[in-house]
Amino acid sequence: MDGAVLGAVAVGGVVGSLGRWAVGLALPHAAGSFPWATLVVNVSGAFAMGVLVAFLVGRPGAHRLARPFVGVGVLGGWTTFSALAVDVVQLTAAEHVQVALGYVAATFLVGTLAVGAGTALGRRVWVP
Repeated sequence: MDGAVLGAVAVGGVVGSLGRWAVGLALPHAAGSFPWATLVVNVSGAFAMGVLVAFLVGRPGAHRLARPFVGVGVLGGWTTFSALAVDVVQLTAAEHVQVALGYVAATFLVGTLAVGAGTALGRRVWVP
């Protein structure tokens, strides 16, 4: 185990998790209502992952802790599949099945587009 990598992941995880918590406070939702906070963090995290991948590909000499800190730590703490799953279960339990299906579709579609947009932006910025 590399202590520097573990430390980078841990510190990044704290940063990402606290950020996600703050977005949840800023965009609260009741059980059964649309979970905007989770959608925002997951889509913005997908965009940021696209930018990060383009950065790492465009800069092979990037610092060895960049990916563990940002990709695993910050973005791992920022994005949340478990909250998405809980939101879908709560929407379904509240008999908002169409909203739940729309939420899943929007998360997948917009998240995938966000990764593509982030990668495209990152390539324009970092690739010579």
